[in-house]
Amino acid sequence: QVQLAESGGGSVQTGASLRLTCRASGRPINIDFMGWFRQIPGAEREFVAGISWNSAVTYYDDRVKGRFIISRDNTKNTLFLQMNSLKPEDTAVYYCARRKDSALSSRQYSWYENWGQGTQVTVSS
Repeated sequence: QVQLAESGGGSVQTGASLRLTCRASGRPINIDFMGWFRQIPGAEREFVAGISWNSAVTYYDDRVKGRFIISRDNTKNTLFLQMNSLKPEDTAVYYCARRKDSALSSRQYSWYENWGQGTQVTVSS
């Protein structure tokens, strides 16, 4: 069983950058499709970005495309999310997760598992 732990969140102003890190333990994630999601209170967890095992394929939500970059270092069992030009609407708890082997979608949170505890990102105007 893989355990995921996010870090790197914080409170920043509009236009700033943050780099989130997701460290995996328990077993390698080098063959897994991984994703970042975010959630605000009272709302459903929403897809932010996803990346294939070899980084050849990446997906982004339209709201972050061009500003966020997902990457991974399989030698360190780690996933990253570089967030640039942050906006107040990016404020949320950010989570990383592993896509299920049986997944039919890469953008639905229900097709992911092994969620971390999340890291808070707050962007003020």
